[in-house]
Amino acid sequence: MKKAIFLFVGILTLMSFTNIKSTDPYKCLIQMKNYSGEGAYIVISLLDENDEYLKTIHVRGEDDEWYHDISEWWNFQGKNKASLDGITGATISGGSRAVTSLEINPDWIGKNYSLRFETAVEDKAYHLDDIKIKLTQELLKGQTLKGSGFIRFVKILAQ
Repeated sequence: MKKAIFLFVGILTLMSFTNIKSTDPYKCLIQMKNYSGEGAYIVISLLDENDEYLKTIHVRGEDDEWYHDISEWWNFQGKNKASLDGITGATISGGSRAVTSLEINPDWIGKNYSLRFETAVEDKAYHLDDIKIKLTQELLKGQTLKGSGFIRFVKILAQ
């Protein structure tokens, strides 16, 4: 009986270690500029210090038929075939805003990693670096980040 209890406690202890959270949740407000036409596809990626893609954090736009329009990211995504389940949402139309949840690993902060927001709209432009920012503690405190393409601004806040 004692062996069964120790075994049960040991299994519970091991299970608790495997459920340690490696990311923290953040809210990301994306405000789009006023433009006419289709909603924007937006990809948020983690980049290393050499601007190499490491991970896709979030995708706004669920129809994978158009992912190739976000060409730089698609070159990375097509090679890696990472699952996008659970990190996609609807496109965002001109003048609209959306709040997206981002999972950010604390180990990425202050280590020369960047977040890149790429945007594309059907029959319009593609913006590789609509917003590209270094991951810092200051950034994650609600700093307003201005876009250079379809995004007017982005704010990222801890949840």
